[in-house]
Amino acid sequence: MDARRVVIVAYEDAELLEISSVTSTLATANDLLPDGPAYETTLATPGAAPVRCSSGLTLQGQAALEELRGPLDTLVVSGGWGHRRAAAHAPLVAHVRRLARESRRVASVCTGSSVLAAAGLLEGRRVTTHWHFARELADRYPGVTVDPAPIFVHDGPLSTSAGVTSALDLTLDLVAQDHGPALARLVSRVLVTYFQRPGNQAQMSVLTTLDPENLLVRKVLTYVRDHLDGDLSTDALARTAGVSSRHLRRLCLAHTGHTPAHLVRRARAEAAADLLESTALPVTRVAALCGFGSAETLRQVFVEFYATPPSRFRAVHRRP
Repeated sequence: MDARRVVIVAYEDAELLEISSVTSTLATANDLLPDGPAYETTLATPGAAPVRCSSGLTLQGQAALEELRGPLDTLVVSGGWGHRRAAAHAPLVAHVRRLARESRRVASVCTGSSVLAAAGLLEGRRVTTHWHFARELADRYPGVTVDPAPIFVHDGPLSTSAGVTSALDLTLDLVAQDHGPALARLVSRVLVTYFQRPGNQAQMSVLTTLDPENLLVRKVLTYVRDHLDGDLSTDALARTAGVSSRHLRRLCLAHTGHTPAHLVRRARAEAAADLLESTALPVTRVAALCGFGSAETLRQVFVEFYATPPSRFRAVHRRP
């Protein structure tokens, strides 16, 4: 059977760990495949030139980006501190756009999303990226729905992942799509990594990643964090902040992209997730500590943010 051609695009100041997370996962899958098609991976760089990674190590390009032709199975654009320069490099972006048309599926890891966005490949899609750069991507490309929460997102044939090691999670999921979850689980065991972190698992707490410039919104977020089991209705938060409910809602939307009610639900869900992972408390007790009126309300909100009920989440994520 024909090999699955996978091209990883790299550039100056790319992140080595993101590249190797993809290549090592696919190479391990090849070692474990009872029969094909195996993955044939190629590192493509402008002019097939070596690229110096942000770690200081240099990778030799295996193919010139401008000379590559499809069809490809998967095109992956790496991330790294050099992503802004890469996204501003018109020839590189043009060749990524061209190869995307010749690929069965397209993916980015971490800030590689900015290159895909510059190529016009993210318009109208829901994507993720490293939480630190999510606001920048959303502001620059208003036609792209940027969700900073998940570790990876699939939107049709396009996939995006969060920062650094989430490239491994995304690649494991692609292997599962191609060859089934059993092989992906075996690959994860060989790599001695956790399987299976679902794509909708949060990168970071919303109260950690959101750092609004507006002092009033920051005050409200701190209050939410410290009073999860209290009255956190929009009216109550507005009274605490000394503004009207309408004004608070407008400020939260402007500085976080979310309504106060959404921020409260998210903060409570994340606190519940932490308790489910780290304690043996009954779900009803977790619900009460996090401000949910009942275990059923916790279940509904938990499914909203994690796409799984609390009991299932605990079974998968419980830490000893």
